Amino acid sequence: MFVRMLALLAAAMIASPATASAQGSAIPAGEAEPIALATRLAEWQLARMQDADLISRATHATRNPRAWEQAVFWVGMTALADAGAPPAIRDAIIAMGRGNDWRPGERPYFADDHVITQSYLWAAANGMGPAARTATQATFDRVVDRPAVTTLAFHVPPEGYDAAECLTRWCWCDALFMAPPAMLELSRQTGDPKYRDFALREFWAITDFLYDPAERLYFRDSRFFDRRDEQQRKLFWARGNGWVFAGMARIIPYLPEGSAERERMVTLFRQMADRLRSLQKADGTWAPSLLAPEGSPRESSGTGFFTYGIAWGVRQGILPRAEYEPVARRGWAALVDSIQPDGRLGWVQQVSDRPEEVAASDTQYYGVGAFLLAATEIARLDSAPR
Repeated sequence: MFVRMLALLAAAMIASPATASAQGSAIPAGEAEPIALATRLAEWQLARMQDADLISRATHATRNPRAWEQAVFWVGMTALADAGAPPAIRDAIIAMGRGNDWRPGERPYFADDHVITQSYLWAAANGMGPAARTATQATFDRVVDRPAVTTLAFHVPPEGYDAAECLTRWCWCDALFMAPPAMLELSRQTGDPKYRDFALREFWAITDFLYDPAERLYFRDSRFFDRRDEQQRKLFWARGNGWVFAGMARIIPYLPEGSAERERMVTLFRQMADRLRSLQKADGTWAPSLLAPEGSPRESSGTGFFTYGIAWGVRQGILPRAEYEPVARRGWAALVDSIQPDGRLGWVQQVSDRPEEVAASDTQYYGVGAFLLAATEIARLDSAPR
């Protein structure tokens, strides 16, 4: 029923005059206004939410509407709805939340199962009320009131990756996008600072552990501390760093102006932005392995998160416009160029924990989510006073 509802919503959006100008081949993708183009891509994805055959490396989570792969798409959808997209975008978010009974993922201490709650909390603040956040709050109460006690060192036991003990904390850098923005938003909605305090404490614990101050980038997890490529360069995964960089863009707005905690995170954000600016390739993308650009494929998920974060930083006055707006514009042009003739966003590295090869046909829900986030900030940059 839920899948059918989304398909009907997508069909209604395609027929809508509000998006008709962005359909078909009448307007080439490179000439489309960001919100119109993002809406067009959202429509394409909404019509295919259960078409896992499009995913070149489907996992056990790919078809799960509460797991992170789809959930990051819905985070992008909330940003698109806030940026003036047609009402059907909001309707699709609400339909998804109701279809999930507003429940987080199954594992209460696993950050990837928390990212879907960002869309539920958005719904709670956009007409659905406290009922949309009840299950989220119950899960976060458990995490905060009875926190996991474990090392941050990432050890994969014989039982496999998912059995790693440290996954009950945020011991991999991706987690800094998945959980903290939801916890800070829950504190905002409830007035209870405990979720915010926990999120910031854990953010800095993993930053102190995984951030390389010399390179101004994050290791994906502790397994990568000593790994090197054939030229003895450190392995810094683009999407892993994209998760962190985009996560900070979603966390900083919750921190009070002038506060020590905000200044600390803004300083970190600027350090990363400066390093990322130096690593952008001539085609506007970032290499899957950030320090190894030669011969690398374009990659749209890391590029989407970096473009989003840099455009947001420019608009907020955190990053100097003259130096960073061209970076965001090049990233956006590369993202637009990654849309394939059939409408999919291509060049999305598949589910992994390290740099890998990418093909033009590779797409994924989270890559679309990153594109939607980037589009909304580029649109706001377009309309921001100079």
